[in-house]
Amino acid sequence: MTLWNGQLPFYPQPRHAAGFSAPLLVVILVFLFLFATFLFVLPGIRGNSRWFWLVRIPLSLFIGAEIVAVHFSADWFVGGVSTNTSYKAFSAARVSAQVGLHVGLEGINITLTGTPVQQLNETIDYNERFSWRLGEDYAEEYAEALGRGLPDPVLYLAEKFTPSSPCGLYRQYRLAGHYASATLWVAFSLWLLSNALLSMPVPLYGGLALLTTGAFALFSVFSFASISSVPVCPLRLGSATITTHYGASFWVTLATGLLCLLLGGAVVSLHYARPNALRIFLDRSSKGGDGQGRGGSPLVLSNPLHSPSEDLGFKMTTNL
Repeated sequence: MTLWNGQLPFYPQPRHAAGFSAPLLVVILVFLFLFATFLFVLPGIRGNSRWFWLVRIPLSLFIGAEIVAVHFSADWFVGGVSTNTSYKAFSAARVSAQVGLHVGLEGINITLTGTPVQQLNETIDYNERFSWRLGEDYAEEYAEALGRGLPDPVLYLAEKFTPSSPCGLYRQYRLAGHYASATLWVAFSLWLLSNALLSMPVPLYGGLALLTTGAFALFSVFSFASISSVPVCPLRLGSATITTHYGASFWVTLATGLLCLLLGGAVVSLHYARPNALRIFLDRSSKGGDGQGRGGSPLVLSNPLHSPSEDLGFKMTTNL
């Protein structure tokens, strides 16, 4: 036993895992509130158009929520390994732990969870974030982590992404994240525009806006996929090597881009192939299938200044 129980004095006391990403939680809550509001007004929609809105609104909200939420997700590129590795500098102690690497558009998260969690009289449960978003200094955050005395596996992985690392991961992942983020914000703006245009009698432009939304969502995926050109830098912890792959955010964004292309292409195709059917479909959806939105219903035109007693024996009707 030593005065500091086997630990150097500049190491802080055990830390706990970081909580759920606050911006991501806010995005989810906002879109859930919009969805709940729609469910509240849904019973007031009459006729078969209720089913149209029941599909259209949740689908549109999913597209918008996904485009915004993936900005704050750390699951674009992930990896993990179970290993037995050294725990802290200047110590021969080793721990058995699960190490995870989560790369997002704005930085990385490194997790370290002991198996079991309680080892060496400590709670080994870390979730550390290092950011390279605009206005943040990754090298400064790494230097601060060194001063805090984070465990070796966390510092080892964080060092691989520093600007001075020979791996070259920082520049490629940072640029890929910035370009992907920029194109996703453009896709979100176009998603808002497509919703506005599809609510007007201009379905062609709404479909084109939806097509462009899908195109920019795919551009973000291709921008991030440019990291595949980086030479593989082995990430070894103890005797194990971390295996990495594209994460859930990458694949969900790819699926959302393809979905937007499919929906936008369907609207544009119907505009050129069956314009009347598309117009009637949208009119019925917006008017509940009643009144003049229903094809074949007669519309009687009369002159309010004409006296009924002077009826000339004819009336004008038209079918819409």
